[in-house]
Amino acid sequence: MKHVAALAGVGIKTVSRVINGEPNVSEATIERVMKAAASLNYQPDLHAGNLRRADGRTKTLGLLVGSVANPFSGALHRAVEEAALARGIAVFASSLDDDPEREESMVDAFLRRRVDGLILTTVSRSQAYLLPELRRGTPVVFVDREPAGVEADVVASDGAAGAAVATRHLLEHGHRRIAYLGDRVDIQSAKERRRGFLEELGRAGVATSDIPAIDGLHDEETARAALLALLDSENPPSAVFSSQNLVTIGAVRALRERGAQHRVAIVGFDDIPLADLLEPGITVVAQNPQRIGELAAERIFARLDGDASPARSYAVPTQLIIRGSGEITPS
Repeated sequence: MKHVAALAGVGIKTVSRVINGEPNVSEATIERVMKAAASLNYQPDLHAGNLRRADGRTKTLGLLVGSVANPFSGALHRAVEEAALARGIAVFASSLDDDPEREESMVDAFLRRRVDGLILTTVSRSQAYLLPELRRGTPVVFVDREPAGVEADVVASDGAAGAAVATRHLLEHGHRRIAYLGDRVDIQSAKERRRGFLEELGRAGVATSDIPAIDGLHDEETARAALLALLDSENPPSAVFSSQNLVTIGAVRALRERGAQHRVAIVGFDDIPLADLLEPGITVVAQNPQRIGELAAERIFARLDGDASPARSYAVPTQLIIRGSGEITPS
């Protein structure tokens, strides 16, 4: 900074004000300083700037998503990043991989880097470990899943309602033996989808005790194996509700392996790539990860800007997309 000041013929304080975008500096001075900085390839030391900045902000956010390999997480990440970029804020992002130990480890890593706020997908039984940080004023927004042990803003899809819509759609097409392929039951969003599925069956008078429900499926292969076993059983389902996008992919593979894609209906929760190009196309209840990310970013920036209103939950609606697989009627 001393070299930039000397080359521009101004004081160090003036260079600092220009670099930090502070007001009351003439256009001519700004141009001179920026030209000198460019010629010297000067890059501001953000950590040093944080020490001097009155608000102590680092202009960074910590973002914890389910898995960067999952298209849902990728879309959410992109939405947060774009909103942050517009404010000149960098985003540190990491995958949760639904591992409680990884959750706390990554949150600790974010906090050690003094991020200004946290946007988190969580899996631990309790997020009470964040209480000290919340008391210090660090804003936290939870996405996709409700937290336990703390009060903070939450942005998520209405999983129970979306699952009910999918189940009702299959019921309306004449199905009564509908298999449920679910994620891990310790995941809050998975429990909500399971609840929505079973409650809709109950409203229709379908005995849930006779419904083949398989939980603990977390990837394509486990879902594929589970549905193959059901299809090969003495009383196979006439329809399937798969409660997660990777599970849906595995289920579609199983149906095709048995040549049952035109005989067994399927509706998936969350969209999957190329779902509209298959034959039949895959009917889904689609989430809106982009809107979830945008709203989470809006809430974190509102908190950083001084919004002290009580924490609240924001439910982002899902959408039933009809493509053919969910409209197959029982043989």
